[in-house]
Amino acid sequence: MTPAAKASPVSHAHGADGPALTLRENGPALLVPAAWGVAAGAVLGVVSAHALFVAHVVMSALLVAFVVASWRDMATGVLRAWKLVILAGTPVTLAGVAGFLARDGTVPALAAALPADAALAVAFYGWMLLPAPAFVYTGLRDPEISRSIIHYAAAACSVVGAGVAALAASATGTVAGIALVGVGQTAGILAATALY
Repeated sequence: MTPAAKASPVSHAHGADGPALTLRENGPALLVPAAWGVAAGAVLGVVSAHALFVAHVVMSALLVAFVVASWRDMATGVLRAWKLVILAGTPVTLAGVAGFLARDGTVPALAAALPADAALAVAFYGWMLLPAPAFVYTGLRDPEISRSIIHYAAAACSVVGAGVAALAASATGTVAGIALVGVGQTAGILAATALY
């Protein structure tokens, strides 16, 4: 039996139904491109640092709410892998919140103790790279070959895009890396949404 043949459908027996379930199922497909769009806008100076800080705070709250609401539905298989991404991603996002607070001196003790740029880099590169293993795992478990290819491409885009952003010598290069990550991860999330 191939790994893909072992994939099982999601059971919503313990979850909410109606709009709450629809939002939990489809929300990531909307939030992923929005998050990378805001990040690209911040690099280009179109989105302010304060707006990006607010986005980190909101995303931290949404991540916690999502994983709490979906905890039982995400207990096994591919959904468990994504639950682990969310669990790891929450402190990564909070590192971004701390980085902004340290950078602008809002919390003086934090500014003295935390290198703001390092904390912001954890949030930036963390979300580029964290989903990559889950996309690979999802590709292995997806019985539909065309969707599996999308999952693998999403993983590759995440890693290559992070490399492009890290090596960029200009804002345009950084945005190119963000775009690669954003397009890949959005395609992967849409494919995963189709699976589940």
